[in-house]
Amino acid sequence: MTEETDYFIGIKGSGMSALALILHDLGHKVLGSDITQFTFTQTGLEKAGIECLPFSADNLKPGYTVIAGNSFTDEHPEIARAHEMGLKVLRYHEYLGQLLNNYTSIGVAGAHGKTSTTGLLAHTLSGIAKTSYLIGDGTGVGQPDSKFFVFEADEYRRHFLAYHPDYLIMTNIDFDHPDYYTGIEDVYDAFETEGKQVKKAIFAWGDDEWLRKLDVKVPVYYYGEKDTDDFIARNINRNTKGSEFDAYFHDELIGHFSVPLFGDHSVLNALAVVAVAYTEHLAPEFIARELATFDGVKRRFSQKKVADMTIVDDYAHHPSEISATLDAARQKFPDKQVIAVFQPHTFSRTIAYMDEFAATLDKADEVFLTDIFSSARERSGSVSSEDLGAKIHHGGRVIKLDDMSPLLEFHDAVVVFMGAGDIQKYERAYEDLLNSQK
Repeated sequence: MTEETDYFIGIKGSGMSALALILHDLGHKVLGSDITQFTFTQTGLEKAGIECLPFSADNLKPGYTVIAGNSFTDEHPEIARAHEMGLKVLRYHEYLGQLLNNYTSIGVAGAHGKTSTTGLLAHTLSGIAKTSYLIGDGTGVGQPDSKFFVFEADEYRRHFLAYHPDYLIMTNIDFDHPDYYTGIEDVYDAFETEGKQVKKAIFAWGDDEWLRKLDVKVPVYYYGEKDTDDFIARNINRNTKGSEFDAYFHDELIGHFSVPLFGDHSVLNALAVVAVAYTEHLAPEFIARELATFDGVKRRFSQKKVADMTIVDDYAHHPSEISATLDAARQKFPDKQVIAVFQPHTFSRTIAYMDEFAATLDKADEVFLTDIFSSARERSGSVSSEDLGAKIHHGGRVIKLDDMSPLLEFHDAVVVFMGAGDIQKYERAYEDLLNSQK
């Protein structure tokens, strides 16, 4: 393995940190820069001994290959300096697109469910054959002689068009990212364009009306619960231990599979994994063995017990994802009260989905809202969390970081913290408050 120096601008990003870990595993010298505040991705970087510097144009050295996070424009001081020095500069998705060519690559795309499905697929395949993988929760593993490379393919700003995978799972098409896409037709166009770059086959959720329209060059295998699908889950049993089902390819029984995950979507995600593995001629008994031992990915229904409360942490930031997360909570904790604490992510998304957010959050027993997360993309907007709370039938109370005490009125219940911003700081404040009451 030759040592190359790869410098990551924005190394703490979830995809960036995962890619940094992969290249470190492959023998590259890796370092990078980012904000100094703690993020959940930096633990893995520190464990690997990957240096993370504060942003500074002086960090750049001759000979570096620069991998720039997609959150940063070419005017960023480090990117500008890299160009001045004549360094090779690639965007995250460009570098990943080149790396995939060395493997049998399997991407996971979709408005929702990408990270969970990628994690489940990576876990399953790596237990059977050598597999490198990049998961959107910041997890990255590189094996120099891998057979498979499993990765998350993000549709934001059409970045996934840098990828030409052998296989692609498409979990769904939905109108997310209203700051970029003009509508659902625009999103569909991006997915179909990416689909035309797939080399071997696509696995798509059969109930998605947009995915049913795909016009691509390779076979599309639909998965779901209906006889009109190619890969079918039958005899589904969802209980407090997880979900199990029989998987069929048309009328042929592949096998019986169980996965310790919750919610309707967990069966669909597992079925997609079975479909890919079966198509690659992996033994059903090995697939079943690995699915049964999956323990989840970061920030996807992660749970802990503090005092008498169960705390769930989830990345859900779109109405469909919130619905799936609350459904999972009801399955695993059928006898407990479910309290939602939701941080709206971006003003444009809150405006676009105001009524859908309200209707979905109403599925919880109680709802609390934090202030809207202002991202680098959007600093302000003409809507507030109070506006959203007023539309929730049983009321959505706005909670502040310096006073999480309203949550103390609940006991032996489940509190689900959801959001794609910095919702975890509210979660930590609540945990501290619970611990102080002991």
